[in-house]
Amino acid sequence: MEKEDTNAELAAAEASSDAKPENGAEEASDVSSSFPNDEEDSKAEATKKKKKKNKSKKKKELPPQTDPPSIPVTELFPSGEFPEGEIQQYKDDNLWRTTSEEKRELERLEKPMYNSVRRAAEVHRQVRKYIRGILKPGMLMTDICETLENTVRKLISENGLQAGIAFPTGCSLNWVAAHWTPNSGDKTVLEYDDVMKLDFGTHVDGHIVDCAFTVAFNPMFNPLLEASREATNAGIKESGIDVRLCDVGAAIQEVMESYEVEINGKVYQVKSIRNLNGHSIGPYQIHAGKSVPIVKGGEQTKMEEGEFYAIETFGSTGKGYVREDLECSHYMKNFDAGHIPLRLPRAKQLLALINKNFSTLAFCKRYLDRLGETKYLMALKNLCDSGIVQPYPPLCDVKGSYVSQFEHTILLRPTCKEVISRGEDY
Repeated sequence: MEKEDTNAELAAAEASSDAKPENGAEEASDVSSSFPNDEEDSKAEATKKKKKKNKSKKKKELPPQTDPPSIPVTELFPSGEFPEGEIQQYKDDNLWRTTSEEKRELERLEKPMYNSVRRAAEVHRQVRKYIRGILKPGMLMTDICETLENTVRKLISENGLQAGIAFPTGCSLNWVAAHWTPNSGDKTVLEYDDVMKLDFGTHVDGHIVDCAFTVAFNPMFNPLLEASREATNAGIKESGIDVRLCDVGAAIQEVMESYEVEINGKVYQVKSIRNLNGHSIGPYQIHAGKSVPIVKGGEQTKMEEGEFYAIETFGSTGKGYVREDLECSHYMKNFDAGHIPLRLPRAKQLLALINKNFSTLAFCKRYLDRLGETKYLMALKNLCDSGIVQPYPPLCDVKGSYVSQFEHTILLRPTCKEVISRGEDY
C-alpha cells in the first residue's frame, strides 16, 4: 500500500510542475500576491477605521431621553456615575486646598454621597428643561405642577423616602415671592403678563437639590429676571469655606440693586427682599440652621467645609419685604419635634402617614389628597397647634408688585466649590 501511495504522489508532483507558468509569469503572480491592490488596501483600512469610530461612538453616546421624559436617569447613566456640577476654585487663603492630598482623600470617601446628590441634580436639569419647553399662557397652575411632579417621580425612580420629590412645587405668581402651590380645585391660570417663580426640589437618600428659576413671557420683565439671576451668581461666587454669611449678602445686594426695570412706563429699582434668605441644607432637612442673607449687615457666622447651601435671591419692584398671606398649602414636620402625645385619633393617624411618606421633608395638601386622604383639615390643624407640624403660608410683597427668583444648590467640597444644580440654562 505504501509503495502505491508514493508512486501516486510522484505523478501528481510531475503534473503540477508541467502546469507551472514560465518564470516571468511566476514572478509576476508572486509580486501581485505579496502586494495587494492599493485600492483594496485603502478600502479595507477605511472600513476598519469606520468600525473603530462607531465602536468608540457607541461607548461615548448615552441613550437619549424621550420626549416627554420617561426614562429614569439611572438607565441613562448605566455606569452609575452622574455628572459633576460646575466647579469653582476657592480663592486666597483656601487656594492650597485644590492640590491637598489629604483633602482629595476626604472627597474620595464621600464619593457615594456626592453621586447621590448629582443624580438628584441631573433629574432637576432634565425636568426643568422639559417644563420650560411646554410652558405657555393659558395653562392651569395645577396641571403645570402635576406634570412637573410626575416627571420627577419617573426620572428619579421614586422609592419611598429613598428617592423622590424634596418639597412641593412652588409656582408663586407676581407679588407672591414663595411657598405658593395650588390646592386641589384651584383654577388659577398662567397669564402672559405673569412672573412665575418655579421652585422645586429633588432628593436621593435625603440629599436635597433645591433649585429655582423665574418664567416671564413678556420681555418687559427681562431686567427683573436678570437682576436675580446675576445676584444669585454673585452669591455663589462669594461663597466658600470660612466666608462670613454677611459678606455673601452684601455681594448679592450690590448686584441686585444695580438693576432697574421699566414696567408699563414706570421705572423701578430692583430691591433685594430683606427678610428672605438662602439657607444651609442637611439630610432630610431643607433648612439646616444657617441663613444666607441677600442684603448687607447679616450674621458674622462662617460657612464651613462639607456644607450644602441653597443660594437663592429674590428681586422685587415692591417694598422688598414679605409677609404671610393667602391660603396655606405648604407644611413640614418639625425636624426636632420629639414625642408629643396626641388626643385625637385622626391626628395620630395623619401623623403616621406623614412620617411614612414625608418624614421631615415638606409636603402640601395635594400630596395628602394623592395618598387618598380626605377630611384631614382638623387633624392637620391639631398637628400644627401641637407644634409637631409647621405651616408655611405664601410669602407676599405688596399687591401689584413683581418678584423674581433664581436659586442653586452648592456644596463646599474640601478641594473646591461645586454648583451641584448648574445647567446649560442658568
